[in-house]
Amino acid sequence: MTHVKTSPFYPQSNGKLERFHKTIKAECIRPKTPLSVDDARRLVTEYIEYYNNVRLHSAIGYIAPSDKLNGRETEIFEERDRKLEEARQQRKFKRQQVYQASGELCSPLTHAA
Repeated sequence: MTHVKTSPFYPQSNGKLERFHKTIKAECIRPKTPLSVDDARRLVTEYIEYYNNVRLHSAIGYIAPSDKLNGRETEIFEERDRKLEEARQQRKFKRQQVYQASGELCSPLTHAA
């Protein structure tokens, strides 16, 4: 993390930084309550590692920023699509089994006239 000064009277350039501070406070500092400056540094370092490498971000398709940066999003999306299709096929197969089993149990009634 480095300190960068924004242009005076240009709030748009400061918005991302304010959001960063809000996220660090809400998801890292307040829940864990550091007891010293060194503890706070350790917590923030761990959180940034988690945020960049583990946490899924909705704005980039529910992948981690490191995956996006390293160009792995296509591979991840293809794997997700494959798993979704596999799950669809399993549900379809189970529905067919239930339908066949219920058809065998419920034979049509015949009425003698």
